[in-house]
Amino acid sequence: MTWSTLRRLPVTAVFGADGARLAVLPSVAEEPAFVPTTELRQLGGADGIRAAVLRPRALGAGARLPVVVEVYGGPVPAWYVPQVAHRPMLIEQWLADQGFLVAVFDGRGTPRRGRDWERAIAGDLGTVPLEDQVAALEALGREVPEADVARAGITGWSFGGYLAALAVMRRPDRFRAAVAGAPVVDWEQYDTHYTERYLGLPGEHPEAYARSGLLAWAPRLDRPLLLLHGTADDNVFLSHSLALADALFLAGRPFELVPIAGATHSVPDPLAAERRWEWTAGFFRRALGAVRPGPALAPAP
Repeated sequence: MTWSTLRRLPVTAVFGADGARLAVLPSVAEEPAFVPTTELRQLGGADGIRAAVLRPRALGAGARLPVVVEVYGGPVPAWYVPQVAHRPMLIEQWLADQGFLVAVFDGRGTPRRGRDWERAIAGDLGTVPLEDQVAALEALGREVPEADVARAGITGWSFGGYLAALAVMRRPDRFRAAVAGAPVVDWEQYDTHYTERYLGLPGEHPEAYARSGLLAWAPRLDRPLLLLHGTADDNVFLSHSLALADALFLAGRPFELVPIAGATHSVPDPLAAERRWEWTAGFFRRALGAVRPGPALAPAP
């Protein structure tokens, strides 16, 4: 049997037929330089939303931190919470160290919570996932004293980028800024299988596609929005962000757009990926008023 925790590397042991532990196999794995501050929570009670929360490693007593919600929120992967033991969450810890409380919420529409949980987004890919992000953010404010949810931003990529952009257009009362990476803007122009699984065929259910799109909300934007998109994205084409940028421009709404030259959907170039997160942190620092807790941190002993 092999097991691990948020604070411990995997351990492998041999057990007998009677359940007695016979031996622990030696490991040559090097202990990590530091362990992220990841805390798993169930916000809003036992039937609530699964969440992962990360704080700065140099967090002063009584500090109140602006919140950055990192979101996927859609079908296929449950973004972090069930898989957190298999993802070191180093980027999220770095972002938290810039002066934020970073939170991840797996709301309705994400898998591993049963059939009804997944089917809740059928016919409308935006409303229910956004409602759950808002509900989880409000619960975070009640349950985590250092979370200043009045200064909340949201960021995501792909479906998460769609949801981040939607959040600042539909719920500016809760989200003060968004960084949307490779967002799906028009679901009729997206070909991943789950689109028709949840929305049906465009010719038969045009109203579902209209409800789920972003373009109609563009004139409502009243919060800072940064769009990031790889020019060689072969999953969510760059034309999605360009269409949203055009709609925002014609509506007279301010926004920022950064095309990442040659990047595909995953931004594989290490320098481009590093710059993506630096831009994200700087954007939120300006929009939310974050202050770094201290100088760059050395690895924990």
